Amino acid sequence: MHMILQPEGWAKPIGYANGVAATGRQVFVGGQIGWNAQCRFETDDFVGQVRQTLLNVVAVLAEAGARPEHVTTMTWYFTDKAEYLDNLKGIGQAYREVMGKHFPAMAAIQVVALVEDRAKIEIQATAVIPD
Repeated sequence: MHMILQPEGWAKPIGYANGVAATGRQVFVGGQIGWNAQCRFETDDFVGQVRQTLLNVVAVLAEAGARPEHVTTMTWYFTDKAEYLDNLKGIGQAYREVMGKHFPAMAAIQVVALVEDRAKIEIQATAVIPD
């Protein structure tokens, strides 16, 4: 469906791809955060917010007929690098439960704050639905 770009001799990344090539209809998912469909936070737990954020990304994708395996790139913004690193196992589990074993090109960035004060994570994604 998509071609993973892995330069020869490079160490294989864990949990993401260095690059992805794809052709088809593009879907752009604006930054999603860890609140529910009624814009209410159900948890302040970091992994819980990651799970809800990923569910929100998948819900937006579905509106275009896209699925998690169509995602080509994701950018993760979080407010606390230490909290992110301390929760990698739980994040990985939540990711696999929602997105499966599909690992697009990703970037992870610590930011000073997100617009919603309770938000700990925001994820932006691009998907390509094959022709």
